[in-house]
Amino acid sequence: MLEKVIERQLVKSIKACGGWCIKVNTLSACGFPDRMVLMPNGKIGFVEVKAPGKKPRAIQVKRIKQLRDLGFQCFVLDDVSEIGEILDAIYTS
Repeated sequence: MLEKVIERQLVKSIKACGGWCIKVNTLSACGFPDRMVLMPNGKIGFVEVKAPGKKPRAIQVKRIKQLRDLGFQCFVLDDVSEIGEILDAIYTS
């Protein structure tokens, strides 16, 4: 499965729950996660989307750690079956 197929399903799932799944295009910080997930009641998370079995690059791992250290939830998604778990984690934060 291609990364873009997984990303499309993520966006569709977030919209179905009443949230926004914003594509993050930052020029000032390379390695930032692909998507910012904004859910009802002020819930937020970041998702790095990868093709199945692919791992984040070193700079992506660094950015994920920086965001987590600030208290944000960050996820690496490489399988559509994980989308529900990510949504649950963001909702229950």
